[in-house]
Amino acid sequence: MTRPPFEEPTEADVRTVSRQLGRPARDVVGIAARCVCGAPTVVSTRPRLHDGTPFPTFYYLTHPAATAAVSTLEAEGDMPGLAALLVDDVAAQYRAAHESYLADRATYGSVDEIAGISAGGMPDRVKCLHALVGHALAAGPGVNPIGDLALERSAWSPAVCECAEYGDAP
Repeated sequence: MTRPPFEEPTEADVRTVSRQLGRPARDVVGIAARCVCGAPTVVSTRPRLHDGTPFPTFYYLTHPAATAAVSTLEAEGDMPGLAALLVDDVAAQYRAAHESYLADRATYGSVDEIAGISAGGMPDRVKCLHALVGHALAAGPGVNPIGDLALERSAWSPAVCECAEYGDAP
């Protein structure tokens, strides 16, 4: 678990993330979570890309096994059930997660076009489990309740390295 400001990613980190994504990594400002082997799992991205595009997704899940497991949850229809949990204490925790996300992103600048917009549907919807799990992995347990639950329900564990099968192990 890490919080901004992050150490700058190494050239090896950027190469690994590019391989994970299948395209060049863009505007990565830090590695917010790592696999137990040290490979990047979640990157943090500038809120405004170098080409000027606003980019609200500050915590971006990159690990292929994690993204595949979360994609399976979405395909199996877990999002409505998770959204139904957004009442009372869970809703308050989710709103706090949204505020935490915005504060973390603001460390790297303010972008008017995305002011108040975090990721994953926060603070009142469940829209993208990849973004929510990325936030949960970066911020640590107890910060994003929906991200934590999605991670728990997924077939992927941050405690088990699956990087070798993707060629990402350092």
